[in-house]
Amino acid sequence: MAYRPTMSERRVQDLKRWHERAYGELAAAGERRVSYLGLDLLVPATVFAPTPTSDLLGRAVLAEAGPSDRVLDMGTGSGVNAILAARQGAEVVGVDLNPAAVDAARQNADRNDVHARFEVSDIYSAVDGTFDLMIIDPPFRWFAPRDITEAAATDEGYRGVARFFDGVDRRLRPGGRILMFFGTSGDQDHVLGLADRSGLRSRVVASRGLTQDGVSVTYSTFRLERAASGSENLPQPRGTAG
Repeated sequence: MAYRPTMSERRVQDLKRWHERAYGELAAAGERRVSYLGLDLLVPATVFAPTPTSDLLGRAVLAEAGPSDRVLDMGTGSGVNAILAARQGAEVVGVDLNPAAVDAARQNADRNDVHARFEVSDIYSAVDGTFDLMIIDPPFRWFAPRDITEAAATDEGYRGVARFFDGVDRRLRPGGRILMFFGTSGDQDHVLGLADRSGLRSRVVASRGLTQDGVSVTYSTFRLERAASGSENLPQPRGTAG
């Protein structure tokens, strides 16, 4: 069945205009040096850098990841969340479809004196084993990307996100959890529905609203875990994200 947005056509057009502006800004930005949550990052022109709301996920990673965890950072980009998890002592694998992102992530891990493994992967194609914690900051938009750079922000019909959730049952260890960053500048109801159909329940651990070009958006980090018959069976978070 073809994907159809669960929002008004006016909202769709507003978000498309917002996306075009952001894509144009990225194309003009070039290579950037970024200081973020104590990390020193070099982000190439073809990779998205952390945004003013990225810390909602980054702080949740710092609160959640620990030395006993094996962590998968899906769509690692410049390696930000993989490096944060590795700083907490976790064993980390970061994957991305964009080879330039994987190269940048490896260099940023070295720059910040942490060890993590990074691979080019189409969702799970280069992923081995299972994980205690999975991190995903998926593309928010649902239309076809024009190039591999834009694929970090657009996922036609949310097919890639659907494949991620389809594979969770085989990749997430018992008692495992997922941290996902998403916003209402994408079809949040649809994406959370994909998680729900994969047997995951979600709760918001951090959120922030903003308005740009007359469009109001709420960004959130969701903690996902397998649904259980009683709350006493659910794993508890390591800390509270600020």
